[in-house]
Amino acid sequence: MAAPLRRLLVANRGEIALRIIRSCRRLGIETVLASSSVDRDSLPARRADRTVCIGPGEAARSYLHIPSLIAAATGTGCDAVHPGYGFLAESEAFAQACEDAGLRFVGPTPTQIAAMGNKLRARELAQQCGLPLLPGSARVDSPEDASAAVAQIGFPVMLKAAAGGGGRGMKIVSEPSALAASFVAAAGEARAAFGDPSLYVERYVENARHVEVQVLGDGQGQVVQLGERDCSVQRRHQKLVEEAPAPGLSPTLRDQLRAAAVRLAASMSYRGAGTVEFLVDADREAFYFLEMNTRIQVEHPVTEMVTGIDLVAAQLGVAAHEPLGVEQGALRLEGHAIECRINAEDPAQGFRPSPGLITRWDVPGGPGVRLDSHCESGYRVPPHYDSLLGKLIVHAPTREAAVAGMRAALAEFGIEGVRTTLPFLDRVLADADFAAGRVNTRLVDRLLAA
Repeated sequence: MAAPLRRLLVANRGEIALRIIRSCRRLGIETVLASSSVDRDSLPARRADRTVCIGPGEAARSYLHIPSLIAAATGTGCDAVHPGYGFLAESEAFAQACEDAGLRFVGPTPTQIAAMGNKLRARELAQQCGLPLLPGSARVDSPEDASAAVAQIGFPVMLKAAAGGGGRGMKIVSEPSALAASFVAAAGEARAAFGDPSLYVERYVENARHVEVQVLGDGQGQVVQLGERDCSVQRRHQKLVEEAPAPGLSPTLRDQLRAAAVRLAASMSYRGAGTVEFLVDADREAFYFLEMNTRIQVEHPVTEMVTGIDLVAAQLGVAAHEPLGVEQGALRLEGHAIECRINAEDPAQGFRPSPGLITRWDVPGGPGVRLDSHCESGYRVPPHYDSLLGKLIVHAPTREAAVAGMRAALAEFGIEGVRTTLPFLDRVLADADFAAGRVNTRLVDRLLAA
């Protein structure tokens, strides 16, 4: 039995850093925030027990610089590191560096991160576990290789980065004339984002939904699932609205998705929180494995709201070698939860980032309303990082009530000084197809085209 966690380095910023700090405070764990110079006066820096500056604003010299993070953790006497999401959360090298320094990494093992980090390897493991896969190829190294793969799969297809995630290195190709240029563009994006231009080809489903299952493992073979989320409302593969449970799934399909996620995670004795992502073909009532994210997800609050489980606390418990504390048979999902990501972006200008000084920050409230954010009036949104300002979550007894509550909360939310996605999010929730639960990954494109 490992010793309880005493002091934790939070190796991240923004709302997820504050989220981790709050769970640690409830658990009696001291926190040290690793902060860039531009974040030294942020709300997370003021809430942490201690803040250590690890470098300048550029992420490559701060939040992505492993030696600085390890030095911050060991120099302040931390016994564990929580990577949050993004940055180094899914870095095998960072997880290994933590272990080599005698620090507990709050997440999966380096081997598990590596296995799921390469999408081709993840497909192989999923196939070994009996999970259905979309027709796809092995690695393709040239437009000619891609063309040969497409001859077997058929158009339309998706070119995807093997080392990818977050929508980077992905291109939809519907006709032969666009294949070569799309290959070059996708490989270039993959190289820039991940340092690896490797691609593979996968069949593209027109009426697709993005459904993911939250799993939690103790690292000893026990794995539970905490239900699924629908994340189909996306723009350029970046999620805007998420909800739990996923609407409109048959009981059979829902059970199959959850069982498949547990089977994959259990096959590797998965440690910590993870998300198994699936593409659901709404026309065929079929599902296919996409990938597994080996970290806490941005959208984890909707699962927390319907299960009553603090997922960050669960991660910390696993890192301390404690029992999961969750019995699958006793798990009950209550009501419906919706999350909207509030970004400092201007939808009227192609969602161009809108950094600057927030001069008004009036947050909504009421029963079932939750806001996860690091922002406040007077906060200056820096240009160096992701544009996420916060996540607005609404929980209600039914989906209809959750949609109505979210629209009311969006209308109450007052932000000035920077452009935000608030008006566009209300357009999404007001859409008749969304209100009816007829969601797919093309909904946002349809709204933009209109």
